[in-house]
Amino acid sequence: MAWSKSSEGEWRHAIYCKLRERNKKEYENINDLIQLHNRVFEQSESLRNENLQLTLQNEKLRQENTHLQSHGGGGSGSEGGGASSLVVQALEQKLYKLQEELTDLHRRKGENAQQLVELNQCLQERDKIMATKDNKLAEYESDLLILREDLAAKEATLIDVQGVNQVLRDEYQTLNLAFTALEEKYRRAQEENRELIDRWMAQKAKDAEKLNLENDTALRKRQMVLEEQLKEAAREPKQVNMDDKFACSPPICLSAVLPAKAYLKYDAHDGEVNCICFSPQGKMLATGGGDRKLKLWDISRAANAEARGLLTGSNAGVTAIDFDMEESLILGASNDFASRVWTVVDHRLRHTLTGHSGKVMAARFLSESAKVVTGSHDRTLKIWDLRSRACIRTIFAGSSCNDLVASDSAATTIISGHFDKKIRFWDTRTEQSANEVPLQGKITSLSLSRDGFYLLSCVRDDSLKILDLRKNQVINTFTDDSFHVGADYTRATFSPDAMYVAAGSCDGGVYIWNVNTGKLEKTLREHSACVVACAWHPSGKSLVSCDRAKKVIAWSDF
Repeated sequence: MAWSKSSEGEWRHAIYCKLRERNKKEYENINDLIQLHNRVFEQSESLRNENLQLTLQNEKLRQENTHLQSHGGGGSGSEGGGASSLVVQALEQKLYKLQEELTDLHRRKGENAQQLVELNQCLQERDKIMATKDNKLAEYESDLLILREDLAAKEATLIDVQGVNQVLRDEYQTLNLAFTALEEKYRRAQEENRELIDRWMAQKAKDAEKLNLENDTALRKRQMVLEEQLKEAAREPKQVNMDDKFACSPPICLSAVLPAKAYLKYDAHDGEVNCICFSPQGKMLATGGGDRKLKLWDISRAANAEARGLLTGSNAGVTAIDFDMEESLILGASNDFASRVWTVVDHRLRHTLTGHSGKVMAARFLSESAKVVTGSHDRTLKIWDLRSRACIRTIFAGSSCNDLVASDSAATTIISGHFDKKIRFWDTRTEQSANEVPLQGKITSLSLSRDGFYLLSCVRDDSLKILDLRKNQVINTFTDDSFHVGADYTRATFSPDAMYVAAGSCDGGVYIWNVNTGKLEKTLREHSACVVACAWHPSGKSLVSCDRAKKVIAWSDF
């Protein structure tokens, strides 16, 4: 409040100074004119009085002249007449001078009157200017009052803002202290997290060692049983079949059967089943699920499925499976950004391939068992050398990869299907994409015919498309009103003879089309949930499908 009083005093002093300046500029300029006007008026009055006196004196002189003229003729002697004429001449001269002075006074009176008129006009103009200035001064005074009121309001607002600013400053200091405390807490949590990760990794290493010991024990037991069986077999004579040398080659499929009904149904995992794959010879079926496990099954018996092995070590759901040609290794991709390789015989984890920064959705062995290619949601493909246990090449695809295949036996070309609706062809001998084919939806899976000429793609626009790899053109499209692709990782498959294509739908059906006619041949319905993958037996005698409700169903024509 003291500050506002001092400010009001300054405003009054400023107004007083401005009024004095205005008085100095407007009054002192015309003060000389006013004084001159007063002097002229006084001089005019004095001249008027002098004129009146001269008029009276002139009249008196005339009377004297008349009197002298009337008495001049009766005088005697020349002396009296001469003196009288001299007096008359003197009086006439004096009268002439007085007339001249009177004329000059009249002239000066006229000039003074003209100056008086001009001064009156100037005074009127000054009065008008003074009135204008007075009006402006009144306006300025009213504006000054308004500005004072605004100033008082602004001062009140400033006091409020200062109070709010102080509150905000206090809150900022409080939040800064809280942030410092939280940052310290976060740093301690990070240290605890690193410590827990180290402990967890150590525990995982112990678990892996324990699992390897268990697998070694089981392997020794199987070897002992095998030795006993070999000893018993050695005691019996047996003829050698020369066809055994072809046991490692895939079975020949002349004509795949059209499945008609389910002959085997079982729960494969604790959660949904994401992928299935037959071994090249068809002796084993591998399944990967959301329970982070990869399981091996023997489904040759129609009564039930026999578990042949449990492969552990994945930290998230298994998304893709592949066998090498010798059936000695099995590859599994996972949602934990890694891929793993196990040996089929002893179920031991041999390699863990880490380097992707997203979910690994596809993994395949290349022409030789020592090389693997993986595709991930981090928009890259990676080629791995299992002998050096390192990534030997990274291909930047530009879009999330959902599936991939190798187009020939030498694996010189890798084909990948992507989230951006494109199929890309990569030459492993160069650094760039060889070609790409755009489709109308996201590609969820790729399947290559056994002769390597045709590529089956499952697309999220609810269709299957076959590409002729010799022309890089779509030659067949399979759709149905009831068929709907249920997931971004739905897997479709060719039959071994490339006569049929099969894919699962979100309504729980397995749809089979004839490649030559494009006709929907069969719809198999036993699943109660979305079917996500199908796999045909290498011999063409059966078809296997899996769904999100833990079920695996084997189909055949008997």
